[in-house]
Parts: sequence; structure tokens; C-alpha cells
Amino acid sequence: MWLKPNRALSRRGLRCLIGGLAALALTTAGLGAWQGNVFAPLFALVESSAVAFALGIAWRAGDRSERITLDESSLEVRFLPGRRCMRFQPYWVRVQFGLDNGRLDHPRRRLLLRSHGRVLEIGAFLADEERAELSRKLMVLLADLNGQSRR
Repeated sequence: MWLKPNRALSRRGLRCLIGGLAALALTTAGLGAWQGNVFAPLFALVESSAVAFALGIAWRAGDRSERITLDESSLEVRFLPGRRCMRFQPYWVRVQFGLDNGRLDHPRRRLLLRSHGRVLEIGAFLADEERAELSRKLMVLLADLNGQSRR
């Protein structure tokens, strides 16, 4: 399975959005300069650069993903980009889907893999419904692999 966050804009769409916002800011700054505010274009350039930088960082956060591989000998979770990887023995791994007790103001449900004292959260960037579906799917796959009856 390959888990990726939902992304609303393509790279081209992001460039168009940034260009449109910069054009609006510079047009407004041009009108301000025409009326006597000579610093308006400078502030518009700084503001447009800061907005483009922030949107770029937010867009790049959508590049992260998790690849889950399950076979008879291991359950492997690889975090991309990067080289972080965790392996579990499929017979001993338990899937836990429940509320995060640490956040009382906005509780969210976490999907955890547990085995031999190790805990790994997966799908943190997914919506609650997507995490619930993923937990059901993982439980079914693990039960089928281990020859257990489904709960």
C-alpha cells in the first residue's frame, strides 16, 4: 500500500496561484505608489516573496508518503522522502485505532502498529475516515496472513 496525503494543487496550479497573488499585490502597490506611497511596491515584493515561500513549503509537505509492504516474513513501513524504515513480524503486530488522549481540545484518532514494545503511528496525514478504512484493511490482511478468523 502506498499512503499519500491529499493534494489539491499540481505544481502548475501552485505557480498560477502564486503568480495571481503576486500580480494582485503588485497592482495594488502600483496604485498606492501612483497616489504617493513610494514604498508600497517594495512592501508588495517582500510580501509576495514571503507568501510564495510559505505556500511552497506547505505544498512540499504533500510530498511525504508511507509505503507499507506485507509478506509472510515481515510488515515493513517505509517513510518517504528519507530512509526511515521499520519492520515488524506480521504474526506479532497489532493494529490499534483509537483516540489520542494527549489532545483534549481537539481529539483525533491515531492508527498505531504495536509489536514487542515498539509503537509506530502510520497515516497521520490522512483523515479519520481514511485511517479507519486503513486499519480495517490492515487487520483483514494480517488475519488472512496469520490464518486467524476475522474479528
